[in-house]
Amino acid sequence: MPEPLSTPVAQPPLRVLMLLESLFPGLGGAEIQVGTLSLALQARGHRVCVLMPRLEPDQKPGRDDWRGVELYRIDYPRLRLLGGLLLQLKMILWLLRHRRAYDAVHVHVAHRMGAVATPLCRLLGKPVVLKFSGWWEFKRGSLRPQGLMPKLLRLGLKRASAVQAISRRIGDDVRAKGFDPARVHWVANAVDPSRFLAFEPARRAGARPRRAVFVGRLVPEKGLDTLFEAWARCFAGCSEWRLRLIGEGADEAALRARAEALGIAGQIEWIGPSRAIEAHLGESDVGLLPSRHEGLSNTLLEYMSAALPVVGTRISGSEDFILPGQTGWLCEPDDVDGLATALSAMDATDDAARAQLGAAARQRVLQHAALDAVVDRLLLLYRGQRPPVEA
Repeated sequence: MPEPLSTPVAQPPLRVLMLLESLFPGLGGAEIQVGTLSLALQARGHRVCVLMPRLEPDQKPGRDDWRGVELYRIDYPRLRLLGGLLLQLKMILWLLRHRRAYDAVHVHVAHRMGAVATPLCRLLGKPVVLKFSGWWEFKRGSLRPQGLMPKLLRLGLKRASAVQAISRRIGDDVRAKGFDPARVHWVANAVDPSRFLAFEPARRAGARPRRAVFVGRLVPEKGLDTLFEAWARCFAGCSEWRLRLIGEGADEAALRARAEALGIAGQIEWIGPSRAIEAHLGESDVGLLPSRHEGLSNTLLEYMSAALPVVGTRISGSEDFILPGQTGWLCEPDDVDGLATALSAMDATDDAARAQLGAAARQRVLQHAALDAVVDRLLLLYRGQRPPVEA
């Protein structure tokens, strides 16, 4: 008789502890990812608790709730050195007291709290997934090359059962710092592509002027000064393209003045902060990300989920998703000539070819960063298992 077909063994739901050393809820990349993953995990029947310091006086200390996700904020005095030590001690006591209330730990900022929590939770028999998010850890945090403190932090962080590198470049850099290569996995930030499907009909096939969109903070690291210089070279006095900026920041006044000086102010739409990102992307033709550095931009994933090809810089994360000639155009950071060349290539691409690039961009995100796919990979890491290698 033939062997009976095996059926998958149902695995029990997990209790996941998210450790975050920053403000939550918040608008930063790490905070957005914690919220996105927590809601997706709870929708699948898992339980999530976010443990973090209390950073603002108007935040509730101790237990709290955010959209059904349990929060716990550790209160501590704002005293130099002593305050940080008391925060770590309170975190250790919390982790020990609640050790039977969580099955796995996801450290979202690889810094001091993570360096203490990681070896402790491993001693308690918990899988610990350590996430490296980008430039901050390498320039100012636990991975910077000089100083005794980063070396001490890495001693604790290297005890993690798995490392989530959100870009291939970050994965290579982490391995070069002595982390076990077998424990380093490329698991991108997650985005929910279904958010953008309803807004595609808003895209104006063949309409003029065409629109390029930037979403993000108006701050130096986003490279908008370089974008303005390159835009002026390509499109000053041209009515074929408009530039929509969605966001606010400390550089806004300087950028407005520079746009006037370059003669492109009339082509720029200053939208400011918006909760209607999906609609704005649905009305656009191309996404722009001229950043000087990123880990992996959530905005990039949103552009591509909305089937927009992207003009971006060759930095961590972007180079994994923007494939020249396939999903967009790449240039080096701070390279006005290179960015102008990319914008010219964007302009020379007809509507049909640009739509093909956008469709390929969405497919790239579905393959590597769609929310369900990322959660599937993280659940394997939370259970101490290895996910398949991403192509």
